[in-house]
Amino acid sequence: MAKEIKTIGVLTSGGDAPGMNAAIRAVVRRSISKGLNVKGIYKGYNGLLNEEIVDLSARDVSDTISRGGTILYTARCSEFRTAEGQQRGAEVCRKHGIDGLVVIGGDGSFAGAQKLAALGINTIGVPGTIDLDIACTEYTIGFDTAVNTAMQAIDKVRDTSTSHERCSIIEVMGRNAGYIALWCGIANGAEDILLPEKYDYDEQKLINNIISNRKRGKKHHIIINAEGIGHSTSMARRIEAATGVETRATILGHMQRGGSPTCKDRVYASMMGAYAVDLLADGKSDRVVGYKDGEYTDFDIDEALAMHKSVSEYQFEVSRALSI
Repeated sequence: MAKEIKTIGVLTSGGDAPGMNAAIRAVVRRSISKGLNVKGIYKGYNGLLNEEIVDLSARDVSDTISRGGTILYTARCSEFRTAEGQQRGAEVCRKHGIDGLVVIGGDGSFAGAQKLAALGINTIGVPGTIDLDIACTEYTIGFDTAVNTAMQAIDKVRDTSTSHERCSIIEVMGRNAGYIALWCGIANGAEDILLPEKYDYDEQKLINNIISNRKRGKKHHIIINAEGIGHSTSMARRIEAATGVETRATILGHMQRGGSPTCKDRVYASMMGAYAVDLLADGKSDRVVGYKDGEYTDFDIDEALAMHKSVSEYQFEVSRALSI
């Protein structure tokens, strides 16, 4: 018989992502609508171990849906990677009456949720990461805002790059995934897109492409470089030396994590947060919320963490065709 859930805890873990506050708000208000208590856990698993836990009401999450970042804060926690830390986390949940937990974060956060579920705490993961790198879901909270932030910044860099007839290497985030880079490359009309999943580290191809484009009369050259490749500044120096074209590197960095979330991130986060509460109320555990084929759904955490994701071959091929 499924364990009756009376109190749901919610935490955000790993890198912050725009839309996390919308997910927190949905967890709180969906829980209250079902007659459940809600507790917020500050600073992720680190806060759980330190018992930084507060009661949350519907009013506590008022006017948060439009805010970037996470009102519950987030932190890394090496202690929670140990069996002792995980056991301590489960004990803290029981001490505070938390019999259901919503973890908003990426795959590292889900690994922690998986351990808590094995220790008897009903746990549901909600995918919050700008990287879009969780294989079980077609969408992760924060991606839309991050990619729009990057796109707008790249448009601005293109203007000055054209004015000075430069080559610009613009580095975007995404850890070891190239989704932000690929989307920006297409949306910004980049001449070259460097993805961890595709790049062969043959810099001579880039150099030849820049020289060829100059001969055809192009006044600028935009290279979108993914964080998983990195080294944009040294790459710019080498390209300038080889081509004679003034080359500058711009690393967009953590600006991509911030800002008011887009409508898409607010809506998807709200639906995913509410769905997580519904799963817990139904006695489910060890699940990850996802979005697939136009529907919100859920997957076993073990299955979700074992999945692998790669960039679309078709999107990548089209991006190259459009860059001529």
